[in-house]
Amino acid sequence: MKFDISKRHLAWKGFFSIEQYEFRHELFGGGWSDTVRREIFERGNAVAVLLHDPVADTLLLVEQFRPGAAVRNPDDAWMIEIVAGIVEEGETREDVARRESMEEAGCTVGGLEHIMDFYPSAGGSSEIVSLYYAPVDLSAVQPGIRGLAHEHEDIRVSIVPRQTALEWLQAGRIQASLAIIALQWLALRRG
Repeated sequence: MKFDISKRHLAWKGFFSIEQYEFRHELFGGGWSDTVRREIFERGNAVAVLLHDPVADTLLLVEQFRPGAAVRNPDDAWMIEIVAGIVEEGETREDVARRESMEEAGCTVGGLEHIMDFYPSAGGSSEIVSLYYAPVDLSAVQPGIRGLAHEHEDIRVSIVPRQTALEWLQAGRIQASLAIIALQWLALRRG
């Protein structure tokens, strides 16, 4: 199937950007759609990493303020997540996984297993997330507050048993999509 973009322009540029597109696409039933105008949130590509100590069967989870959740529901403003960050120019996805693990969690990562790449919200964003699993020794990692001041990060690091994280997931306490996908992958893998 084919599509045609007839117009594209930058509608907003700030920390992130929004581009406006006009396009048409082939229809499943034949022919072409009318011209459609949509805004696309351009935030770059991201990497997320599930830090798991397979010996102790514990996970490193982070919690931080999320304005998108806060404006929708103030009770959801602080979200339990996994380590993640945006890919910067010249970085590989693996570089980002290691950099963010150190910045957000004080955790050194060796081996990485690529789980999958996915679009978290393809209807309105061009972002692709690369999700990784990292088996690590969490015994030396100190829970507490981390993050980079110049990035306005205020991140609480916790180490929890895998079973506790899965119970939180089932109870709806974990609402961040990257953490949900990673924890479900781990649950399926561990069988």
